[in-house]
Amino acid sequence: MSTARHAASHVGDASAAAAVHDNELVSQAATGDRAAWGTLVDRYLGPISGYAWYMLGDRGEAEDVAQETFVRLMGKVAAWDANGEASLKTWLYRVAINLCIDRRRKVVPLPMADLPEVPDAHAAGAEERFDRERALREALDRLPERQRAVLTMVYYQGFSNGEAAVALRISVEAVESLLARARRALKAMLMPVRDDLLGRT
Repeated sequence: MSTARHAASHVGDASAAAAVHDNELVSQAATGDRAAWGTLVDRYLGPISGYAWYMLGDRGEAEDVAQETFVRLMGKVAAWDANGEASLKTWLYRVAINLCIDRRRKVVPLPMADLPEVPDAHAAGAEERFDRERALREALDRLPERQRAVLTMVYYQGFSNGEAAVALRISVEAVESLLARARRALKAMLMPVRDDLLGRT
């Protein structure tokens, strides 16, 4: 049994039920059912875009990745094999991960491009919140690709370790190891910033 299939066995019954519903929508979309396609877009375009933003740090790039992911799905629906894929959700994220990695290798990321400006320098806590967001964004951007991918999926997208393992085609144990290393790295990177922020008060 492959690591992806092994990891899939850890996904709960609720996820399995959702996957069945997704597969029905894909089958309907393959026949030209626009309502089914619209439901799939409504369900996953936003989360995929959010995931890509955490990976790339640029809102425009993230939207492009999300759209390209659905373009890939359009070319897949006619030949979709419900038994051959773990779930539509993990397939979409797997495509998005690869697109994000490709883009990061081609361009220099701008991790702060889309963070909001501090609205008022005198607003209570506004500058500190902005600096915390900036520090976290920059720390995430410095993580190795696999660590950032796993951390974002589990902590920001609500994936179980098993679902993340299937999407990345690795074992659950590998996911747990990547998460542990990512947490240690973030703690080390953010500790100096944390001390600096606390020192302002």
